[in-house]
Amino acid sequence: MKILFIGGTGNISAACVRLAVLRGDTVTVLNRGKRPLSDYGIEGVESLLGDFRDEAGMKAILGERHFDVVANFIAYKPEDVERDIRLFGGRCGQYLFISSASAYQKPLLEFPITEETPVVNPYWQYSRDKIACEKVCEDAFRDHGFPAIIIRPSHTYETVIPLVMGGWTEFTVIDRMRKGLPVLVHGDGASLWTMTHSRDFAVGFLGLLGHPKAVGEAFHITSDEVMSWNRIYDLVGQAAGVAEVNKAHVPFEWISRMLPDMRGNIYGDKGACAVFDNAKIKSFVPEFKCEIPFSEGMKETLAWFEADAKRIHISEETHIQMDRVIESYHTQLKQLGP
Repeated sequence: MKILFIGGTGNISAACVRLAVLRGDTVTVLNRGKRPLSDYGIEGVESLLGDFRDEAGMKAILGERHFDVVANFIAYKPEDVERDIRLFGGRCGQYLFISSASAYQKPLLEFPITEETPVVNPYWQYSRDKIACEKVCEDAFRDHGFPAIIIRPSHTYETVIPLVMGGWTEFTVIDRMRKGLPVLVHGDGASLWTMTHSRDFAVGFLGLLGHPKAVGEAFHITSDEVMSWNRIYDLVGQAAGVAEVNKAHVPFEWISRMLPDMRGNIYGDKGACAVFDNAKIKSFVPEFKCEIPFSEGMKETLAWFEADAKRIHISEETHIQMDRVIESYHTQLKQLGP
């Protein structure tokens, strides 16, 4: 199978590329070359350098190529998908748009989340843009037969630390945990959440490629392991060698008042419960099964960070912001009295 990955070195996509190579697919990775493929264990692929937002440049790079599958992991706006439709219409058997499970209805009216759950998010522009991209895919499939498939990951990790503040590509939250400093936890930490390792996600993702009934469908691909945020922070701490994490619980509204840029991320995603019914992806890909528990996956993730000093980014600005939010909230509590 000939597969084009647009992106291909990201937190989710790198695992998909590696698995595609392992199973013998002919893989092409197109990106701007900012991340060395070797840093992500990727070998045996054709590498094309270019900016997918440059339509004329993309046409020149791609020439007359056809692909069985095109998977775009870095499309965020409707115009990105519209450009892909012009570029790949009639030139691919499947087009996979990587959306987000944050697109699902907020607040949710019922659990678990299925692919039939409405997609509407009034809180986060990122999610609304992904929803708009999905509509472009759906319209193109309905009106012109463009072979779109919508994929909705939810908080997938491998080369990121999946915590709300001080994590992702930063190592700040780990630094705070190891020093015994308080780490910010949104709300009371009791809401339920789902973490999915990228290698597990890749099994479900690759299983859809070439599937004759997948075109025109939407799928979320997530773990069945459900944890509270308090449990998630504790497991990250254990992976970091910390016996007890100093968790500072701060209400959503207080965090968003102090850090307005986080409002969408909390109210439109992390502050909700996220429990998924994976029956649909399992019916299409029977071999899909998440086998990496979060406790083990986080040990691997921290080992990946610590294998290269250049990956250890500790932000003084994040330290200051987290301290400011926590201290201001505790000051307010003291003023209110017992």
